[in-house]
Amino acid sequence: MTQIDEKIEPIFAEVLRRNAGEPEFHQAVREVLESLGRVIAKHPDYANDALIERICEPERQIIFRVPWVDDKGQVQINRGFRVQFNSALGPYKGGIRFHPSVNLGIVKFLGFEQTFKNALTGMPIGGGKGGSDFDPRGRSDGEIMRFCQSFMTELYRHIGEYTDVPAGDIGVGGREIGYLFGQYKRLTNRYEAGVLTGKGLVYGGSRARTEATGYGAVYFVERMLATRKLELAGKRVVVSGAGNVAIYTMEKILAFGGKIVACSDSSGYVSDETGIDLGLVKEIKEVRRQRISEYARRKGTGTHYVEGGSIWDVPCDIAMPSATQNEVTGKDARALVKNNVIAVGEGANMPCTPDAVNIFQNAGVLFAPGKAANAGGVATSALEMQQNASRDSWTFARTEERLATIMRDIHDACAETAEEYGAPGDYVLGANIAGFVRVAEAMRAMGVV
Repeated sequence: MTQIDEKIEPIFAEVLRRNAGEPEFHQAVREVLESLGRVIAKHPDYANDALIERICEPERQIIFRVPWVDDKGQVQINRGFRVQFNSALGPYKGGIRFHPSVNLGIVKFLGFEQTFKNALTGMPIGGGKGGSDFDPRGRSDGEIMRFCQSFMTELYRHIGEYTDVPAGDIGVGGREIGYLFGQYKRLTNRYEAGVLTGKGLVYGGSRARTEATGYGAVYFVERMLATRKLELAGKRVVVSGAGNVAIYTMEKILAFGGKIVACSDSSGYVSDETGIDLGLVKEIKEVRRQRISEYARRKGTGTHYVEGGSIWDVPCDIAMPSATQNEVTGKDARALVKNNVIAVGEGANMPCTPDAVNIFQNAGVLFAPGKAANAGGVATSALEMQQNASRDSWTFARTEERLATIMRDIHDACAETAEEYGAPGDYVLGANIAGFVRVAEAMRAMGVV
């Protein structure tokens, strides 16, 4: 693990003291603070006015009860969260996650990461995140609607197109966004289209938003490979997950001529040496909402399903972890390096442990951190806000063109910043510093608030 600069170490110690029992948040903060020693050495004024301390402290943390009635008439209680982390660059912006693992520490880590990710896009958006420990799996549409309505009945008073603009995340797709938006409209008696992003096209959504996070991660990796005169065409790629991010990562990889050899869900992974049939994956996960094991049963010849195994044991040239945080451990990283992986692109938020990141970097593997590589989703959400504000609707081609430009600009900003601070090729350091400087400059301009 990299050392934190001695001037910054007391700040991290205070973060640990004030946020006990939140290991994911500690991990996210440490990863950024490890990069800032070079910044303080070059610009000592960033150590003034408790600037770094303020960046590590959320502006607002909201926790609320979510009561709802299931199909059996039983009252259920979940917990809702919204962490409005930093608004120096614009209204808070970040997704809502419905998953049993959600707690305050998880939401804080996501909001912290989101602050720097949003800064890297160059768009006028701050950082926030929200969610609930509600599990939508196995629930009927009626139950999910009633839960979303109850969740929004509390959340609506804290959001708005100039205040906080949530979007989807794990467990929150187009169906959930629709129910949330409908309840917001009912409660406020306003058609405020810009209050949520990820909406359906018929009521203010943006073309290419569904595809944006996955597509964007591939655009970043494509640009990163080009620095070594490599390309995606002909490469073996493993993509973890089979949700929105993973599916559209696979779609864009195929468009670039790559070959997907494995994908997964929380039950296990499936490998297919003939190349994953993306159409079948979409039918199983987006239409039938079944487990990935169904792929092996339906496809048959050439497929192999492993229950509960590590997808990172499958040899590949490029790994795209696109499921959840800390899914790639040091053991997984060593297996990938042993199998000669050349690039890793984080499609999920912080899917690689610090140990895994160090192993990749020490082995000379190209590594794209999530706060840069998966920024395409929030960038396109900001484009959706732009379309809502102007009462406009862009074509898919125009939106994707903007997305591709933004992702390549993010790559270049990370690469140039790493070079400027004496660490060429270190995209983690480049992303952390480039994001930090933009947020810090805005905060300094506004005084101590």
